[in-house]
Amino acid sequence: MRVMTALPSPTYARCPKCDHAPLPHDQSFPAACPDCGLILAKFSAAPTAADLRAQNAAEDEAEKAHGWRARAMAALTHVPDRVDPITFWTRVGVLVLFTLWSISLIGANIRTGEIFNTFLHKPLLVFHEAGHVIFMLFGEFISVAGGTLGQLILPVVLMVALLKKGDAFGGAIGFWLLGVSVLDVAPYVYDAKEPYLVLLGGHTGEEGGHDWIYLLSHIGLREYSQSLGWWIHKLGALMVLAALGWGGWLLLQQKSRLGETPEDRP
Repeated sequence: MRVMTALPSPTYARCPKCDHAPLPHDQSFPAACPDCGLILAKFSAAPTAADLRAQNAAEDEAEKAHGWRARAMAALTHVPDRVDPITFWTRVGVLVLFTLWSISLIGANIRTGEIFNTFLHKPLLVFHEAGHVIFMLFGEFISVAGGTLGQLILPVVLMVALLKKGDAFGGAIGFWLLGVSVLDVAPYVYDAKEPYLVLLGGHTGEEGGHDWIYLLSHIGLREYSQSLGWWIHKLGALMVLAALGWGGWLLLQQKSRLGETPEDRP
């Protein structure tokens, strides 16, 4: 419950009632206006309704910002009150498996699109193509970009859904998938300058249908596609490693609660 408090007393150059000047330098009680006798401290001690509304609005905004950050941090670092040993060790196995898998995915040749031969490329491709259809409503440029947006939105939705359910480790895996999706985009961007990859239609991008040739040509950056692809690959690699680190940290926190209940703690 908010308590209405007075704002700090201002120092007036002219009397707020009769506009007389000059006023006493020390305007603390009982200093008054020499002309009309207004007690300056009493006048300033009573904030207007507008002052209080502005003060309360600022406090509300600060509370909302702090509350949002606190909720986000709580979701990202959530550790269950009790951790089932079977679930815990299964997650350890998943993290080890995904770590080994990540080495292969990060090391895939960006020039040849080696990552396109991996298992994860196929489901990402489904959402890539769906993205073209979904974003068709927003014009040609967004429709073409919608393929990449589609395959990036999928992991974000998965991550947010798991975090809302209180599964921070699942959220870390969702973020890992987002990093992999970024890795999957990198060869496509890299290929735009000198098309080498064979597209779904069985031809290279020079014959048409290459999203990133279209996108980068429209914004005048096609000649930089290889540099962009390289940086996107590095970003994806960092995201994958960050997700693994996040998941590992969560498992360390969960390890201390194996089979424990809240009543067991001091």
